[in-house]
Amino acid sequence: MRTLLLDTFSGISGDMFLGLLLDLGLPPERLTASLAELNVKGYRLQIDKESRQSIRGTRFQVLIEEEQPARSWREIRSLLEDCPLERSIREKALAVFERLAEAEGRIHGVPMEEVHFHEVGAVDSIVDILGACIGLHALGIDRIISTPVPLTRGFVETAHGRLPLPAPATLALLEDKPVHWDNLECELATPTGAALLREVAEFSQYPDGQIQITGYGVGSRHLPDRPNLLRGMLLDNTLDAERDCVAVLETHLDDANPEWLGALMDDLLEAGALDVAYYPLQMKKNRPGTGIRVIAAPVHRESLVDLLLRQSTTAGVRYRLEQRTKLRSEISTLETEWGRVEVKRFYRGDTVVRTVPEYRSCRTLSLQQGIPLPEIYQRIQAAILKNS
Repeated sequence: MRTLLLDTFSGISGDMFLGLLLDLGLPPERLTASLAELNVKGYRLQIDKESRQSIRGTRFQVLIEEEQPARSWREIRSLLEDCPLERSIREKALAVFERLAEAEGRIHGVPMEEVHFHEVGAVDSIVDILGACIGLHALGIDRIISTPVPLTRGFVETAHGRLPLPAPATLALLEDKPVHWDNLECELATPTGAALLREVAEFSQYPDGQIQITGYGVGSRHLPDRPNLLRGMLLDNTLDAERDCVAVLETHLDDANPEWLGALMDDLLEAGALDVAYYPLQMKKNRPGTGIRVIAAPVHRESLVDLLLRQSTTAGVRYRLEQRTKLRSEISTLETEWGRVEVKRFYRGDTVVRTVPEYRSCRTLSLQQGIPLPEIYQRIQAAILKNS
C-alpha cells in the first residue's frame, strides 16, 4: 500500500497540493496532457522550482490568459462528466466539487444546484482539483493521512466581499475534523484545500513504514515565521497495511422507534463510521432491545459519541480502542460479456486472496440488462474464475 502523509504546518491550498504531487514525481507532461482533455480554455500552467526559507519545492500556478466566467455547480459537473479521463479520476473530482457546492449552498442559503462558484469555480480551481485527482491516480496513492489543519483569524477579500477567516466554506468543510488555531492573520487553509482533505484524506496517527520520498508544495506567500510549504511523504507500508487501530462504540436501546434507527445508521455512516451494526437484545424488565455497535477511525470517536447521544434515545455510550487485522482491498475492472465491470480484490500483502463482484456495478447491470441480480453475480463470478 502506498500512503501519502501530509504535514500541513503551513496549511493547504489546491495549488500547494498539486505542487506537492509534482515534487513527489508526478510527470508534468502527463498532467498537462490529461488536463488538455478538459473542455476549458484560456489558461496555461506554470511549474517552477522555488524555495521558502531555504527549503526547495515545486510551485504550481494556473495563469489565466482569457477572461473566465463564474460557473455554477451544474456547469462544472457537466464539464467533469464529459471529460474523457478515467472514470475513477472524474468521480473523485466530482466528489470534491460536490463537497464545495454543498458547503457554499448551506452558507449562502441556496440549493446546491444553483450555487455559482467565483474564486472556487474559476478555471484555476477546476484545474487544481482535477489535476490533484490525476496526480493521485498517476502516483498510485492508496491512502492519504493528514495532520490537523491550522486555522487563522483576520479577513480575506472575495467575490462575496470581505469575509472573516477562516473562510466560511473552509469552516463548513472542516466540521468534525481536527484543527488547531494559529497566530498568523492570513489565510492558510483555503476552501479548495479543505475540500480535498475532506474527500480524500483521513486524520489519524501516521503508520509505520518506509519513507520512499519527501516532497514540498510551495505556497504563494512568504510567511514571517515559517516556510510556506505543504510537506508530503510517500510511505511504503505494505508490511503494516493489514493492521490498524479502530474505535468500537456500543450502546443498548430499549425504547427506539425502528424508523429512527434507519436514519441513525445513515447519519453515523455519513459522519465517518466505517461500519454500523444492530443486533437484538433481551434487556432488563424483560424488554426486547437493540444493541448498536459502531466501528470507526479513532479520530471520529468523539463526534460519533456526540451523534449517538443527540440522535438516539441512549443515555450513555461505551467505547474502546481495538487492534484490527484486515485484508487490503481495491476496486478494479474485469472484462465481461457486458463490457468492463467493477470487482473488488482482497490482498494479504501482495497476494490476491479473493476477488468478488462489486455490488454497485452488479446492481447497475441488473437494472440495465433486466437480469436478476443473483444471476448477474453468478455470471460475473464465472468470469472472475475464468480470468484467475
